[in-house]
Amino acid sequence: MQPTLTLCRTQEAYQRTLAAAATLENVRSKANAAATAWAKEGAAALLRETRKTRQILIVEQDDGDDEMRASDVRALSENPDRGFVTA
Repeated sequence: MQPTLTLCRTQEAYQRTLAAAATLENVRSKANAAATAWAKEGAAALLRETRKTRQILIVEQDDGDDEMRASDVRALSENPDRGFVTA
C-alpha cells in the first residue's frame, strides 16, 4: 500500500508540530527528520497521483485507436525513460 498525498501532508504537519512542542533536542531532531521523510514521500505521492490522473484522462479521451502514441505509453511508465515492449 502506498500512502496518499493527503496522508503524507498530514503526517508531515503532525511531526512538525511535535518538533515545535518538544523540549528535548533529540525528540525535536527525530521529529524534524520524520517530517522531512514525510515531505519526500509526499512528493512521490503527488507524482503517483498525477500519473494516475493522467492515465485515466488518456483512457477516457481514447478515440478508438488501439495504439497509443509511444510518448503517451512512456509517460505512464514508472520509468518513463524506457518504453514498454509491445507484442
